[in-house]
Amino acid sequence: MIGSASFRDKDYAVLGLARSGLATVKALAGSGARVMAWDGKEEARSAAAPFARIADPLVTSIYGFEAVVVSPGVPLNKHPIAERARAAKVPVIGDIELFAQARAEQPPHQVVGITGTNGKSTTTALIHHILKTAGMPAAMGGNIGLPILEQDPLPEGGVYVLELSSYQIDLTQSLDCDVAVLLNVTPDHLDRYDGIEDYAASKARLFAMQSEDHIAVIAAEDDYTRAIAGEVSGRKMIVSSADVRDQSRWPSLQGPHNAQNAAAAVAVARALGVSDDKIAEGLATYPGLPHRMERVAEKNGVLFVNDSKATNPDSTAPALGAYPHIHWILGGLAKGEDLDACLPYLGNVRGAYVIGDAAPLFAQLLAGKVPVNESGTLDQAVRDAAAAAVAGEVVLLSPACASFDQFKDYEARGEAFRTAVEAL
Repeated sequence: MIGSASFRDKDYAVLGLARSGLATVKALAGSGARVMAWDGKEEARSAAAPFARIADPLVTSIYGFEAVVVSPGVPLNKHPIAERARAAKVPVIGDIELFAQARAEQPPHQVVGITGTNGKSTTTALIHHILKTAGMPAAMGGNIGLPILEQDPLPEGGVYVLELSSYQIDLTQSLDCDVAVLLNVTPDHLDRYDGIEDYAASKARLFAMQSEDHIAVIAAEDDYTRAIAGEVSGRKMIVSSADVRDQSRWPSLQGPHNAQNAAAAVAVARALGVSDDKIAEGLATYPGLPHRMERVAEKNGVLFVNDSKATNPDSTAPALGAYPHIHWILGGLAKGEDLDACLPYLGNVRGAYVIGDAAPLFAQLLAGKVPVNESGTLDQAVRDAAAAAVAGEVVLLSPACASFDQFKDYEARGEAFRTAVEAL
C-alpha cells in the first residue's frame, strides 16, 4: 500500500467507497490520518468502518480538514459537496492527487500519465506490457486495474503507468508526470463540462502540471490535440497513426485506432530508454484488453469480437475499420443523436443488428445505408448475426453506446456477449 507520513494526524473526508475510495481510506488510515468516510450504500460503509469514522460530509462539519477525497464518479458540477467544500475552504481532490503527494517518500521512480477520449486503456496496458517485457519494474493503475494507493511501492527505477480520465485530472493538482500522453479529444462526458472546449481544457491540465524538462507525447490528429500541442512548451514528441506502417505482426493491435495507440506507446517506451528490440517484442506479445477488440471465439470460420468498451461512436469507428466484412451489433444507451464517426466505415458492414434503448434511433440512422435487423436484445443479436455470417466474416459487438439500459456496465455487457457466443 502506498501512503505518506505527510498524511499523519490530519483530517480527511472520503466520499465514495468503491474500489478506489476504500483503498484511499485504508492508505490514509495506515498513514496515521483521521478519516471520515461515507457512501450511499450500506455495504460500502461497512467495508470502510474498521478504518474510518462513518459520517456524511454533507451534514457533518469538515472545517479544518486537509481535503475531501471524492470518487471520480462524483459530478462536481452538480454535487453539493463541491459548494460545501468551497464554503469550508477545503480542497476537493482524488486518490491520484494523494499518490502525487506521496511520491516524495517513494524510491526514485518515474510516472507515465495517459489521457484521451478513446484508446487510453489499451495504450496504458500496452506501455505497461512493453516495460515488463523489457524487465523494468512497472505498476499499472489509475482508471485501470487495481487502485494505485492499494498497490505496493515499486523499487528504485520503477515506472507507474496511470490511465487518467478527465475526471481524475480535475481532482489532481500536483501530478508531475515524467511522460504525459494525450491521444485524442472527441465529444464525451459533456454532461460534466461546459462544452467540448472545457472538456479539452481538462485534458490539457495534465501538461500544465508537468515540469519543463519532462516529456509530452501528443497524437496531434484532431483539432483539439493539435491546439493543445501548440500550447505545450518544453519537450514534445508528436506522434500519429501514420507512424505505424505494419500491424500484421501484432494480433491484438489491429485497426487504425490501435496504430495511434501503438505509436504513442513506442514513443513513451523510447523516452524511458527501452530498446527497439524489446519494444518490438512487447508489441508482438501484447495480449489485448478484455472487452476491447477481444477475440472471443471462432466458429465455422466466423470470428466473434467483443468490443463492448466502445461506448461512443468515435470509439466504435476504428473497430469498423479493422475488418473488411462485419456483422455489427450496436446499441444501448446513446450518448448522442448521430453515428457520424462510423459512417466512413459502413462499406465494411454486411449487416447491423441494433439493440437496447438506442435501437429505433440507430435503425433510422442506418436505414438505406446497410441492412438493419432490430434484434432488441444482445442474445438475439448474436443469434441473428451468427445466422447471417459466413466463413471469413466477423461478428463484432461494438455498441457505440453506454450499457446502462440493459447492463450494469460495459464489462457485464461483454461477458453477456461471450456467454451468448458460447451458447451458439
